[in-house]
Amino acid sequence: MTPRSIAITAALAATLITAGCAAPDPGTSFDSADRPWSTILADAHGQSVDLWMWGGDDRGNAYVDDVLAPAAADLGVTLRRVPVADTTDAMRRVLAERAAGTDDGSVDLVWVNGDNFATGREADAWLCGWSNDLPHMAAVADDDPLVTEDFGVAVEGCEAPWHKAQFTFVYDQARVAEPPTSVEGLLDWAQEHPGRFTYPAPPDFTGSVFIRQALYGLAGGVDEVPTTYDEDTLNTLAPTLWERLDEVSPTLWRKGRTYPRDSVALDTLFADGQVDFTMTYGPATLTELVENGTFPATTKVLTLEEGTIGNASFLAIPASSPDQAGAMVVANLALSPTQQAAKANPAVWGQFTVLDTNLLGSADAALFEALPGSPVVPAYDVLSENAQPELSSEWVTPLDEGWRREVLGRG
Repeated sequence: MTPRSIAITAALAATLITAGCAAPDPGTSFDSADRPWSTILADAHGQSVDLWMWGGDDRGNAYVDDVLAPAAADLGVTLRRVPVADTTDAMRRVLAERAAGTDDGSVDLVWVNGDNFATGREADAWLCGWSNDLPHMAAVADDDPLVTEDFGVAVEGCEAPWHKAQFTFVYDQARVAEPPTSVEGLLDWAQEHPGRFTYPAPPDFTGSVFIRQALYGLAGGVDEVPTTYDEDTLNTLAPTLWERLDEVSPTLWRKGRTYPRDSVALDTLFADGQVDFTMTYGPATLTELVENGTFPATTKVLTLEEGTIGNASFLAIPASSPDQAGAMVVANLALSPTQQAAKANPAVWGQFTVLDTNLLGSADAALFEALPGSPVVPAYDVLSENAQPELSSEWVTPLDEGWRREVLGRG
């Protein structure tokens, strides 16, 4: 699962403008040559790190509280989880403290990606130049685009990768005898089976990524859509997208007159048998949902021939953090093979690792080889086959607004 919102609210945008005008310097960079890791460990001892993160994932909360925090304590760092309803809540605090010029802020670490990371970069609100030199980054492939770019924005040492995600369609094979194998096929299926398919309304995170996935599929693939936002390309491709989604709309659940407000609402419709498909950017939850009977035992992941969109989540340190050494130690710990393997265990959290296991020693690689398989969720290398890159964050708002105007507005 990823941070829940990638939309910039009006209040957050206003804070960004203020921060951009009032920030006393152009951001903070970290020079690892001046502070070797042994010094950072010593400086971190006794610090308390406040990790602000979306609090809506019970298993993610339990992982941080019961696995990561005790390991941080062993290194002399107190890790405190600060739950937020939306990552933009953390960003408002970071930008407000940046605007005030404080160096004693209340946010030490943020679970972040997408628009929220880009917003912080624009405001020079992140500490940069530190993550590439974390000791455990040695096991992260330096040519992996999912960790070198965050929704098209270069990471440049301003955040450390935490885990990967893959947008995933899910269906009940007891109700779908011949599942489609492409986005276009899925939309055709929806028209042929009125009332049995829908998707969350953007700007919900899952609804937004569905629109981007549909854009790729209807445009003819990733080569037809530049990851960097281009208004001319949007104007060329969007009419076909809106026309197709508008055409499908009357055959959706409740005839497209209303849409689920978020992925939780869509999951509820799927669990209740009202629709035959759901979708998620956090497929790790599927195993437990089937095991506890929330989803039917016949739940399966839908594999698309063209692949689906993938991304990564990160941990970023605000420039205003007073506990930067402690935050670096926690971010490095979170990258350790032990923590990455624990987090990848479906019984713990089930999040896909950002480590390249080919770069690990035999003992560390064995931690991942020993992980239990899932009868519902394929292995990451299968799930991410033909993975498509996330579009840059600048694409999100125009697509969300276009959908509301051209699809929802016509209903």
